[in-house]
Amino acid sequence: MKSKTESLLELWIESRTRFSNQLKDITDSDLSKKLENSTNSIGFLIRHIGDVELLFAKNVFGDSSVKISAKTVIDKIDTGEWTDVEVLKKYVSESFEKLKSIVEKQTEHDWETIITTKEFGAKTKAEAFGRIVSHTAYHAGQLAIINKYGKTQTL
Repeated sequence: MKSKTESLLELWIESRTRFSNQLKDITDSDLSKKLENSTNSIGFLIRHIGDVELLFAKNVFGDSSVKISAKTVIDKIDTGEWTDVEVLKKYVSESFEKLKSIVEKQTEHDWETIITTKEFGAKTKAEAFGRIVSHTAYHAGQLAIINKYGKTQTL
């Protein structure tokens, strides 16, 4: 029988394929695409997913080795600086590995530990982990729509 950690990790990894599978086909020219009257570009959303994964590793799971300046979370607006697809792919690959590494270390008891963040209040680690699963899937849907219907725009 699988542990809670193994099951939750599998769930997250499978859910994240909605995002990671899209990365293979995204080009530099796609990164500035936006929907009309929308604020976020594909480049911004990719960076944002990586920022939030690193914030989860650090703030939810307590990985003190994570050094992050979550610019997309801090600025809350697309500044137009996320224009290099290879840099972004590397960033989200590293954020994935960092979060995966700390999640793999969780014990059965750890998942019931209550953590508190300003973003979503008091939750068990298992509940909080549900937020990163849904966060990535939510933005993956946005990426797919923007890439299909969006237009390259000057940021």
